[in-house]
Amino acid sequence: MTPNQLRQSYLEFFKNQGHVEIPSAAMVPENDPTTLFTGSGMQPLVPYLLGQPHPKGTRLVDSQRCFRSEDIEEVGDNRHTTFFEMLGNWSLGEYFKKEQLRWFFTFLTDEVGLPAERLFVTVFAGEHSIGIPQDEESVGIWQELFAEKSISAKTVADAPESGMQGGRIFFYPAKKNWWSRAGVPENMPVGEPGGPDSEVFYDFGEEERLHEKSPWANEPCHVNCDCGRFLEIGNSVFMQYIKKEHGFEELPQRNVDFGGGFERILAVQQNEQDVFRTALFEPIISKIEVISGRSYDESEEVRRSFRVIADHVRAAVMLASDGVFPSNKEQGYFSRRLLRRAIRYGMMIGITEQFIAQLASVVIELYREPYPTVFEQQERILQVLSEEEAKFQKALDRGIKELEKQPMLTGEVAFKLYETYGFPFELSQEIAAERGETLSRAAFDAARHAHADASRTASSGKFKGGLLDHSEQTTKYHTATHLLHAALRSVLGSEVGQKGSNITGERLRFDFSFHRALNQAEIDQAQEMINTWIKQDLPVTVKTMQKDAALAAGALAFFVEKYPDEVTVYTIGTDAESDWISKELCGGPHVATTGEIGLLRLFKEQSAGAGIRRIYAESA
Repeated sequence: MTPNQLRQSYLEFFKNQGHVEIPSAAMVPENDPTTLFTGSGMQPLVPYLLGQPHPKGTRLVDSQRCFRSEDIEEVGDNRHTTFFEMLGNWSLGEYFKKEQLRWFFTFLTDEVGLPAERLFVTVFAGEHSIGIPQDEESVGIWQELFAEKSISAKTVADAPESGMQGGRIFFYPAKKNWWSRAGVPENMPVGEPGGPDSEVFYDFGEEERLHEKSPWANEPCHVNCDCGRFLEIGNSVFMQYIKKEHGFEELPQRNVDFGGGFERILAVQQNEQDVFRTALFEPIISKIEVISGRSYDESEEVRRSFRVIADHVRAAVMLASDGVFPSNKEQGYFSRRLLRRAIRYGMMIGITEQFIAQLASVVIELYREPYPTVFEQQERILQVLSEEEAKFQKALDRGIKELEKQPMLTGEVAFKLYETYGFPFELSQEIAAERGETLSRAAFDAARHAHADASRTASSGKFKGGLLDHSEQTTKYHTATHLLHAALRSVLGSEVGQKGSNITGERLRFDFSFHRALNQAEIDQAQEMINTWIKQDLPVTVKTMQKDAALAAGALAFFVEKYPDEVTVYTIGTDAESDWISKELCGGPHVATTGEIGLLRLFKEQSAGAGIRRIYAESA
């Protein structure tokens, strides 16, 4: 099947079982400030899984567009992507395990045409600590289904340690066979739904695994190992529990929440381990070959670059179709990161011209039929992505010119390039290798921390910005106030301005101008933004400037009269054009990178006078 045929086949199959097709929700969740992106098919349906009636009934089917930012660094192998489609079907308190497992098995074997002997399954082994038993019901159903294909389905209880043992059905604990948005049961917050699941894997065969050079050649194989022999293609979650203060309770309705990897099923239908060799990626890969003059099959290193470029451009286009364009804040940060990584990997395979729009045009055509809005926004998408590429290329060119002046590419030089031009460390490292030099991450980090330490020393004795002392924790909280200020201005608007702060080793207090109390969604959104920036481990840099020049460059200062004509400006994020999160006049001290702060929790918001609000934060 072509991609469009496979997608439609799945939808039609479940519509024939009484399901109603619902459209894909946006990749930016509506009315959910707790997360930046829709990362699973069930995310838009949580209220209905908890019991709210769905307007379309109790049997639903769709193909949901998803984006997982945490997978960016994983892209480059033969199966990980940041953007993907999740084939989904749901029972909201109606059918359960017997129907679900049979329907999915029938779809795979009769509709897609997968050989039943290539399919292996996993089930929940039970968790005595939370009182939820082993899933023997699913075992019985699977054994019946395989028997109908004349296949004996032996169960194995200790596969990770003992290998396959001739098994077909494998028991795994909650770490592998329990699903909730928060992961394993002990991580679930009160009120979160979840349940045991049953996963289906496709077996590519053990030939590659047994190759003498395989790192797994002497290890026991099992369906959840990393050798590449097996690929998970679908997961039926039996979402029947909810976390309570005292433990787990049954939901009022027993739900089925199924998610199937569209790109993966497309690959296994042609017994292909590499999702980038399917019809969803081949046109993009072919275009990269034309632009670069390189072959996808040239080497594994080249294949990695092709995969990163193809995935990242595809994801950036699909995000743009949902209104997410490159910026330095919220969802836009990830769009920008995708494009810059794609450009960097393009340089690694010799691409010197602008190429993003050429690839984006291919992506738009691929999704023209299933998602017409992508094509309808073609002109704007291509224009914005091209402008972003030109902007980054300009910064790279300036960085390269500066780099060429340096007799040796040291960690200090690499940090200066990163701080001033947003020049990626990895690119500096690659150029150093081409020059026969060695540039380590440790040297880069040492230069960054040395710069921060010097900045702290220089600011000693100056305006303390509300700090009770200059201990390590208050320094972390001081930088956190800059992030909090930036997040509040992003969520509430430019009306927000700092009116004071007080920082101790236990908490930070921040006063700001605003005309009303904040609602919980706004507080949660600000907290999410702050913690996203902290996880990104952004650089915190300082420059000494004339006050007028600092203000002209965009630096904020709400106590201008307290600062002399020559000021220190602290910037969070790369100080290239407007590519930063926060830029403020400040006397310091600050951490070297946001990752040093640790995650924060906003725990109280109140009035501090007419037109002034006060908010408190502490370590999470």
